[in-house]
Parts: sequence; C-alpha cells; structure tokens
Amino acid sequence: MTLDLSSVFAARRAIAGKVTQTPLVPAFSLSDAYTEVRLKLETTQPTGAFKLRGATNAVSRLTPEQLARGVVCASTGNHGRALAWAASQAGGRATICMSSLVPENKVEAIRALGADIRIHGRSQDDAQVLVKELVEDQGMTEIPPFDHADVIAGQGTIGLEILEEWPEVDTLIVGLSGGGLLSGIALAAKAIKPSIQVIGVSPERGAAMAASLEAGEPVEVEELETLADSLGGGIGLANRYTFSHVQRLMDHRVLLSELEIARSMRHLYMHEQVVAEGAATLGAALLLEPARRQALADRLGRRIAIIVSGRNVDMAMFTRIINQTHNVWQNAGE
Repeated sequence: MTLDLSSVFAARRAIAGKVTQTPLVPAFSLSDAYTEVRLKLETTQPTGAFKLRGATNAVSRLTPEQLARGVVCASTGNHGRALAWAASQAGGRATICMSSLVPENKVEAIRALGADIRIHGRSQDDAQVLVKELVEDQGMTEIPPFDHADVIAGQGTIGLEILEEWPEVDTLIVGLSGGGLLSGIALAAKAIKPSIQVIGVSPERGAAMAASLEAGEPVEVEELETLADSLGGGIGLANRYTFSHVQRLMDHRVLLSELEIARSMRHLYMHEQVVAEGAATLGAALLLEPARRQALADRLGRRIAIIVSGRNVDMAMFTRIINQTHNVWQNAGE
C-alpha cells in the first residue's frame, strides 16, 4: 500500500467522531523570549494515548468476517489498549499479547476493556511469536502497533491537526520507538510544510530504531526496562514501512538517559500540570537540558510542538518520581 498525504486525510475521515481532536497548549515553562513551545496533549484521548488513532483507522477497514474472527497484536500497553477499545466499539474481539516487562497497570487496563490477555516471554519479539501462531491457527487479523499502513496513516492525523492549528510551527519533537508515530506525523507535516524539522527522541536503553538506523537495516536489540516503557521493543527484521519512513523523513534523533526522563516527568507535572508517562515526556526532557538544547539550536527553530503521547503511567511509580528531590535522582543516575 502506498502511503501519502491522501492516506492521512482518509484516516481522518475514518476516525472522525471516534477519537479526540486533542488540544495544542502553550508550555510556558519550556518557552523563552526566543522560543515558543506547545504541547500536543494526546493524553486526553479516551484510552490515554495517541495509539487510538491508528488502531481505530485500521479496525474501520476490516470486514465483518474479520471482526468476528478477532484482531490480535503484540503491545507494550498503549496499542493493546487502543485496539481493545476500537475492536469493542466496532463489535469485534481483541487478543493482546504482551511480554512480562509490560507494567501491570497497563495489563489490567486492557483486561478491563474485555480483551483476552496473553503474557509471553520477556520482549516484544517474544510476544510477536504468539501473535503469529494465533493468526495462523485461528484466522485472527493482526493489527501491529506501528508497522502497518493504516496505523501509520491514523497517527499522521496528529500532524494535520498541528499544522492546521499552528501553521507557523518550525519543529516537531516526537517519541521514537517502532516509528509509527513519527512516520505518520512526518509524512503529513512534510507534505504540507517541507521545511519543518522532525526530531525523534528515544530512551538510551533498548533504542531499537536508533540501532537499526546506525546499522542501515533493521536489527534486534535487547529489550531493557526503562521509564519510557511504551517505547520498548524491536522494529521487526521484516519491517515494511516505518524503518524506511523514519530513515527518509526524520531530520535528527536524540537518545535520553533515565535521569533525564525522570526529571521531565516531574517537570511537566510540577510546571505544566500534566500527568504523562515517561515515553511522553522525552520532548520536554530534550528542551530541559541546556547543553542539548544549545547543540540543536540550528534545528529547533522558534516554534516547537512536542507530542505528549500518553498518560498511562503506573501512578505509584509516578508519585515516587514526583516526590524525589533533584539530588536523589542525580545519585540514582550515577
């Protein structure tokens, strides 16, 4: 399937009335006299994350027979939750395969939506093995979390909303893992405004897309625990879409430490009153570090939009992060 701007507009028509057109709000604590920063709050989606866009678009294109046989995916949490919601709304059933590294709060949230939960292995790749078996044995339709044309097009609707509301925007900062979010947003944004800069941000721990880009092809990496848990997992050695899209459309990438992620989670809560999971705060983390911000000065421009991708964080862990002092986090990072 060819992906282009028309695919994203078609996705917007398909998901209209089923997902939230999320707010784009000023972030005064990240702005200064020269730079205006705004946050695209995908945290306000019904399932708490942007993944609802792609899942809803993909489910909307299934036949009644496919819905009856069920949909299946491997997920680190947010896509599984979105697919469970979208399938339920369409009258279908969903099976979500996850590794043992997925936080329990995300597992329980998906189970509460009526999905069948399967825990398998300690990585996204392990969970994917079970997905393949269910597709082959039970005739389920796989809707993967990122490397799927309809999913990418659905995520691209975020780019449409930002450019329509704020056409002056110079730079988009997007969380990067499998690449579905960045691929869709960059596809739409650069088609509308070719000069726009797209910066991908990933955790240092288990950055599969970054490793694949360095290698020039998809590679496997060890999946490690990280505060940005929804950015875990590989990109698939048989990647069809997102590797080439990210390779072509992303202008720069940055890897961030666990300490930087923790500080950004705390900052967004304390200064912008936003509860966000670690993966959703990486854009803020980039701007909070003066040295990183200075190093990217020629790329950032004066108007920056950060995608705050989700709020589905374990609140006990989140509370611990919020309550820690700077010195405690500094010691933890050393």
